[in-house]
Amino acid sequence: MTPATWGMLVLLGMIWGGSFFFARVAVQHIPPVTLVMLRIGLAAAALHLYLAGRHGLYPTLRKRWRAFLVMGLINNIVPHILIFTGQTQIGAGLAAILNATTPIFTILIANRLTEDEKMTAAKIAGCLVGLVGTAVLVGPRALAPFTGDSGGPPLWALLLPLAAAMSYGFAGIYGKRFRDIAPAVTATGQLTASSIVLLPLAAVVDRPWLLPFPPAGTVLAVLALALVSTAYAYILFFRIMSTAGATNTSLVTLLVPPSAIVAGMLFLGEQISPAGALGMGLVLSGLVILDGRVFRRKAR
Repeated sequence: MTPATWGMLVLLGMIWGGSFFFARVAVQHIPPVTLVMLRIGLAAAALHLYLAGRHGLYPTLRKRWRAFLVMGLINNIVPHILIFTGQTQIGAGLAAILNATTPIFTILIANRLTEDEKMTAAKIAGCLVGLVGTAVLVGPRALAPFTGDSGGPPLWALLLPLAAAMSYGFAGIYGKRFRDIAPAVTATGQLTASSIVLLPLAAVVDRPWLLPFPPAGTVLAVLALALVSTAYAYILFFRIMSTAGATNTSLVTLLVPPSAIVAGMLFLGEQISPAGALGMGLVLSGLVILDGRVFRRKAR
């Protein structure tokens, strides 16, 4: 991890944290399914222009289109629709914290569905700490029907980013089958397949041609979401992975929630409650335990 690599990692964390901010702005004027369609479709077009057919893009698309379709469904369509729908009721920071549980669900799913990624003591401890943090964030709303507390966002809005994290967990396991393909081709393939599905889906669900044209700020948020937080972020992600490896690249998970929280506070007037701060601290602590490198260094 050179200083340049650390710089790219921090930049990626800010970009992906910003995606929750951009989504929160855009979803106030564009329905979730149409917003996902715009994000994925514009990003796919940008990556096609970037690759310009290199790395065997088009033969690979023809040969592996079924796998790309499944990957697009569980890594793009389902999680993005869930997150954007949740963000109609919750802020950017809270959505990012809840979605930061993705590595926890990935490990739980991998333990059941794979033979080479079984639970260890560190993984169990990390998952437990992370899940306690999730309970701190969601728990009060789950008890609202019994306590009579009507304040705060609805429970379903809090559960949707968690469901998205589970979907990302399945995608992490399914994505292993693309190891023989250039990463940029995998990204372009899944985004292309997702776009083909989302276009008719948005037409049926939202009928976007009947929607009023959004304000300029929303248009800019959509462009930033698609071109910066998706297309460019994928390119940056693969560049970091090629130089620093998958384990080091996974550290970006720790950087996304703080970036989203800061953006929400600065530009949207969002505030994080003491329970939210505690929950975020527990989730991030769980991710640090799962990563394990801090403890390995101390052991030396």
